[in-house]
Amino acid sequence: MDQTPFAADPGPAPAALTPMMAQFFEIKAVNPGYLLFYRMGDFYELFFEDAEIASAALGIVLTKRGKHLGEDISMCGVPIHAANDYLNKLIKLGHRVAICEQMEDPAEAKKRGSKSVVRRDVVRLVTPGTLTEDDHLDARSSNYLAALAMVRHGETDFALAWADISTGESFVADLSAEQLADEMARIAPAELILADATRAVLAERHLFAPAWAAIAASIPPQSADSEAVLPLLRAAFPAERFDPTALSRAGRAALGALVGYVGESQKGRQAALRPPVLDAAAQAMTIDAATRSSLEILLTQRGQAKGSLRAAIDMSVTAPGARLLAARLAAPLRQSRPINERLDAVGRLVDDGLLRARLRQDLKAAPDLARALSRLSLERGGPRDLAAIGKAIKAALALSRHLASQPEPGLVLEGLTARLGAAPQALASELGLALDEELPLLSRDGGFVRPGYDGTLDEERALGRETRAVVAALQARLMDETDVRSLKIKHNGVLGFFVEVPAAHGQKLLEEPHRQSFIHRQTLANAMRFTTTELAELEGRIAKAQGAALEIELAIFARLRAAALAETQALQGLADALAELDVTAALAEVSALRGYCRPRVDDSLAFAILGGRHPVVELMVKAEGQSFVANDADLSGNEESGGGALWLVTGPNMGGKSTFLRQNALIAILAQMGCYVPADSAHIGVVDRLFSRVGASDDIAHGRSTFMVEMVETAAILNRATRRSLVVLDEIGRGTATFDGLSIAWASVEALHETTGCRALFATHFHELTSLAKTLARVSNVTMKVREWEGEVVFLHEVGPGAADRSYGIQVARLAGLPDPVIARARQVLDVLEQRSAGTASSRQKASVLDDLPLFAHQSPPAPKGKDPVYEALDTLRPDEMTPRQAIETLYQLKKIRDDARRS
Repeated sequence: MDQTPFAADPGPAPAALTPMMAQFFEIKAVNPGYLLFYRMGDFYELFFEDAEIASAALGIVLTKRGKHLGEDISMCGVPIHAANDYLNKLIKLGHRVAICEQMEDPAEAKKRGSKSVVRRDVVRLVTPGTLTEDDHLDARSSNYLAALAMVRHGETDFALAWADISTGESFVADLSAEQLADEMARIAPAELILADATRAVLAERHLFAPAWAAIAASIPPQSADSEAVLPLLRAAFPAERFDPTALSRAGRAALGALVGYVGESQKGRQAALRPPVLDAAAQAMTIDAATRSSLEILLTQRGQAKGSLRAAIDMSVTAPGARLLAARLAAPLRQSRPINERLDAVGRLVDDGLLRARLRQDLKAAPDLARALSRLSLERGGPRDLAAIGKAIKAALALSRHLASQPEPGLVLEGLTARLGAAPQALASELGLALDEELPLLSRDGGFVRPGYDGTLDEERALGRETRAVVAALQARLMDETDVRSLKIKHNGVLGFFVEVPAAHGQKLLEEPHRQSFIHRQTLANAMRFTTTELAELEGRIAKAQGAALEIELAIFARLRAAALAETQALQGLADALAELDVTAALAEVSALRGYCRPRVDDSLAFAILGGRHPVVELMVKAEGQSFVANDADLSGNEESGGGALWLVTGPNMGGKSTFLRQNALIAILAQMGCYVPADSAHIGVVDRLFSRVGASDDIAHGRSTFMVEMVETAAILNRATRRSLVVLDEIGRGTATFDGLSIAWASVEALHETTGCRALFATHFHELTSLAKTLARVSNVTMKVREWEGEVVFLHEVGPGAADRSYGIQVARLAGLPDPVIARARQVLDVLEQRSAGTASSRQKASVLDDLPLFAHQSPPAPKGKDPVYEALDTLRPDEMTPRQAIETLYQLKKIRDDARRS
């Protein structure tokens, strides 16, 4: 939702405002563009337009409360105890919410006068990009807030800063205009902040994607001023860990805007942001937005996780591991050395299944350390977050011991061993001693400190237990004194402790000799309630003991929280190490279970895959009890030959071309993110940029037809691909007239071969293109194999050398269920066209021949054929019961049956 201040906020009319409404308008004016959750007792109330928006979004009743300027004031509310659920719904719908709390006890307000209102203030601004609670977040996905800034000095420079507030990770990258959409697609932020001037420039240059409008929020120009934000950045990041002047002007502006926005949203609470990582595009494989969508790396084209590459290989056992896996899939490396270091670590765990199992078992005990630490830093954490830190440290130390006992662990595992072993053990020991087994969510609920940890606390708790025993003794004595056996001492939040007797005995306590001892408090339909001086004194002692105990517990919590935050840097590094180990073990697990091989990755122009498989389709096929047909691909080239090979892939629809094309692109991604690959063997020279144009789609928002989208994406490939790139193209030119499309496809193949020199797979139904293999040295023809059986086409899904002479489109149409008359007519027209194309007839002559065809008419479907005699014979066979000689004799008999059937 595009966030702008609400234009319909009613203006105050001083003479008509109540003190409460005056306070509401004052707070609302300071927080425009936010739905104001205004605390009133046990509810958050919303008024005016806020109420109307929330009522419609949440499906709650819209009511009224008084009048303003003669009009009813719209109002709705949500109970405090259920506020998180409602807040979650609003945030998911793109709204932003200001939480306005009561900052004092209502009793204090009354002391100032009967018309005084409780002091209130906004304590937090909740937006899609600043969430920290588990209730609002997907545990296995990052939640990024991004800030986009620009600086003009001759040319316009752009920079993007992004951070996950829930973990403290932050990044900055300088970008060219053409990189913006690619990086936004990779990061997929939940919220994007930018100044109106930046947005206007992007819109003017057609760089502002329509999808960004739903997540965009405006910020003041000064929030993204590269000089004005320097003090803010120096305060946020210690000088010894980060120097903001090392950033470009655009980078400082973007990071400053992000830090300022986070600070404003948290209202003075300091988020534990890490010094930003300077994200260099040269370190990762470039994958544009269209390619990400085409290959369904993190999500399918329907926006679902199931069916994506990530879902197929994600065997991580922790949420941080799943988030890191997604980040590595989104940005595979493009330097062979770190790729091979990752592969070494995966290979070590592939080879040692026992070690891998131990590591994965211990990792399951490691909670989400980074998010627990972030909540504590923002004063939203509780005892369970402290316990999570202690458990994570213990798990890290156990993992370090497992790894340290292994010979030759390799560079990555050796580094992880040292980082895990450096976990602050003293903090874990203190937390283990202090925290009880069963913990409340909030520290204010008390009862989380382990008995025996603090002597004074134990004394106060003992006093509380003793007073409860005193209450029981007092009840027994009063029963004896009054001779009312049904007398009970009870407690509620309104009356506190009270004596309750049935209504029939109530009058007895109002008379002598008991009237001096019992003070009447309340009469109900079936009971009467009293108090006594002794009971009131006892209640005071109990309340004092409970309050004193809670005060001690809160002090202990504050001390433990401070101790944890003092180790923030060490704990953040520990969280990273745990996530890295989980990813390494998960990739080893999937590689071992599915028979993946270690790819050979170097700086050559090689791309040789033997027995390659599609990692997602293979799972689906196996789930149906079938086997996936593996295929080879060799696009290897060298600098002397001018570049990589280009395969022209022909064959029918449904023959497996798209699967073959995509699987090779996915194998490159897996290899360069540091995973084994679904193949018998693989040799891959590092791919700097990956392009995939497979499938058709339009872009209605930009007024682009399917063919226009195809051409825009093809243009991007031809303009941006390099000799080290991998390009996967399917059916270029099919969206326009035949000769136009063929011409575009022809010229594109020549450009990829002669100008770009990249490794490429080019699937096409233009069979004329296959003649290019005769004139272009690095072009080869391959085809998807098929077989025909009694007019039916059988797809073998095998890739072999050669070119298809037919597209089998009519057979595919028949499989799709087109009516038989339509299929028959199509065959009739196709026969004529093929006959004429073999000659030299002009287009006018071809048209006249088609004019002579009989008109299309409805035809009855052909009578069903009798059962094939070969099939009938096969039905009677029992192969398991046959000898080899009988099997050979049967084969000859089946051939004789088929020959006889054909002659007849």
